[in-house]
Amino acid sequence: MSYALLLTPLLVAAAIAAIVALRRDRRGWAALGIAAVVIMALTVVFDSLMIAADLFRFDDALLLGVRLGLAPIEDLGYALIALLLVAALWRLLPSRGRGVAASPSAEAADA
Repeated sequence: MSYALLLTPLLVAAAIAAIVALRRDRRGWAALGIAAVVIMALTVVFDSLMIAADLFRFDDALLLGVRLGLAPIEDLGYALIALLLVAALWRLLPSRGRGVAASPSAEAADA
């Protein structure tokens, strides 16, 4: 099984989750796009450094052959999946007091 074949269903599921979570949020999509550019650039840089240091290797027979720096294009899929899933979960899971701090007077009234 190639890396691309392994990544495809995971990438589709992550994309669907992000679409559901951010379906009408233009600012959310803009933020996700900026984050994707940053994450992809960092992934290419650091994966290339780790491959150059021989920390890990890929089986060339399982790769598509396209590389950015030393990093195979498939390696960007893992970072993209993580980004899409974190963004979707951040929106879909209920908040637990995120962004709203209790005022001292409200705490005194509860006592």
